[in-house]
Amino acid sequence: MSSASLRPGSLVLYKIHPAIVSSVAEKIEIQLAGGKSKRVRDKDVMLLHPGPVSSLGALNAAKPAIEEAWELLEGEKVALSDLAEFLYGEYTPATAWGAWEVLQDGLYFEGGGDSIRRRSEASVREEREARESKQRAEQEWSDFLERVDRASLEDDDRKRLAEVERVALGDSEHSRILTSFDLPVTPDSAHRFLIRCGFWAAHENPWPRRAGARLEAVDTGVPDLADEPRRDLTHLEAWAIDDQGNQDPDDAISIDGDRLWVHIADVAALVRPGGHMDQAARERSANLYLPERIHTMLPEPVTHRLGLGLAEKSPALSFGFVFDGETVGEVEVVPSWVRVQRTSYDEIDTRMQEPGFTAISRITDAYRARRMDRGAARIDLPEVSVRVVDGEVVIRPLPKLSSRDMVTDAMLMAGEAAARFAQANGIAIPYAMQRTPEEIRQPQGMPEMYAYRRLFKPSRASLEPEPHFGLGLDVYARATSPLRRYADLVVHQQLRAFVTGRGPLSVDEILERTSGLDAAGATIRRAERQSNQHWKMVHLSRNPGWRGEAVVVALEERKAVVIIPELALETRVRLSPDFSLGQTLMLGVREVDVPAQNAYFRIL
Repeated sequence: MSSASLRPGSLVLYKIHPAIVSSVAEKIEIQLAGGKSKRVRDKDVMLLHPGPVSSLGALNAAKPAIEEAWELLEGEKVALSDLAEFLYGEYTPATAWGAWEVLQDGLYFEGGGDSIRRRSEASVREEREARESKQRAEQEWSDFLERVDRASLEDDDRKRLAEVERVALGDSEHSRILTSFDLPVTPDSAHRFLIRCGFWAAHENPWPRRAGARLEAVDTGVPDLADEPRRDLTHLEAWAIDDQGNQDPDDAISIDGDRLWVHIADVAALVRPGGHMDQAARERSANLYLPERIHTMLPEPVTHRLGLGLAEKSPALSFGFVFDGETVGEVEVVPSWVRVQRTSYDEIDTRMQEPGFTAISRITDAYRARRMDRGAARIDLPEVSVRVVDGEVVIRPLPKLSSRDMVTDAMLMAGEAAARFAQANGIAIPYAMQRTPEEIRQPQGMPEMYAYRRLFKPSRASLEPEPHFGLGLDVYARATSPLRRYADLVVHQQLRAFVTGRGPLSVDEILERTSGLDAAGATIRRAERQSNQHWKMVHLSRNPGWRGEAVVVALEERKAVVIIPELALETRVRLSPDFSLGQTLMLGVREVDVPAQNAYFRIL
């Protein structure tokens, strides 16, 4: 535009805003809304009306006759001044600006310069419908956000909130809803939000899904147990000793002279390699034990049929062996029938002086002493059982009982027996091994045990028999829990195939079936650990008056690491010059953040 066509008082368009020309020289000085002045080039502005205009506040035209103008302009092309006359009946600074706004709205007219024209009837109808739809959507969105803010959700709102749930579960990093509330798009933030708006209950446990654990039930058929030869061991007293409330009894012990028998649920009799149940168990790697429920790796009827002591006679794969003070030997592996009494550690601990348990503990005590001589360390940090019963969190400390030690070492002996049997007969199985830490200790007291445990390397599966440092064993395989661990099931399938003459799988086949076990096992452990922590936080949040003892186990730069024995909970408190390792403190709850899994304590 030539500056010659502009003069002081002209109405111009600058970018998308009206302005009044103040002066015209090498550059044009314009006045914008609010009294702000600006110097611009003539090509930066467009003349709307020659003026004169004294105030932008005067640009208020009457209501335009849009539809009449639209009808009259059929087949015509006009300039902005003409459009103003069609819309308002006159061309003034106010109607020029009004015509520009109508043109910019884009519903009825399009184009520019001297070529402004009406849009087609179909285009106008389509555009109007699109705008009405957008307006409805915006109103629905606004209403939705208001209901969320009030925690008054409708059924359809829950579908929309699925995007926030995906963030809470770690499956997404985007949420329009969280952004609308100016909240961080993080799992913790999403978790708090879903509780606040009522989508999740205050105690919702997202950690298994966030860890990637498989939670759907295994829905496959379970065949009948085959009619095959089994050794009758029902004449031996056999005890399945577990924690109270255990629902999957998969091992039991017997003594026959100097021979110890460990009977294991004969899962491989029903679950054959490569079948549907085998594939489901392989995908899950283990049972997932959550405080609120158990997610089994096999169909639940398998436990009902094979759990030891759930029927008058139980089918088992029995491991018989003797211990000469150095080696687990004379190993037998036989399909069997056993008659099992189910009981608890607490009950058996009161019966340890009975002849049968005295004979068993004499063997297991000697075995434990040998393991300790070979570097095994006893890490007796506090342990608890966390359960959710009828909505209530029940936390029960697990005491260090002689009966528990006896059963633990009997199971380790069975694992060594399985490994030695496989090694001697060239049977490919997944062994369990653990590297030696950089420093070997025999820790005493909770602080030393806490520090030493942190030096341990993770155990892992290996197809070659290698030492397991933490257990103090030259060779070991997990073999006593085929109902709840896939690695144990594979060992059973291989040993059972050998002793029944069917022929076990090759090394390559076992490698293919077990290659992902370490990673899958890590997922299970993470889900269980975080779920236990979650319910401990829920417990503390429901008991704001909680107080209890804590033991200082490590001193950091500004914090002291403490363990609360009755909760088996590790936390940190502000460091004091008076603190020392092993010191007992009395703590009270100050604040609990369930989504972040943090509890803050004050020293009493």
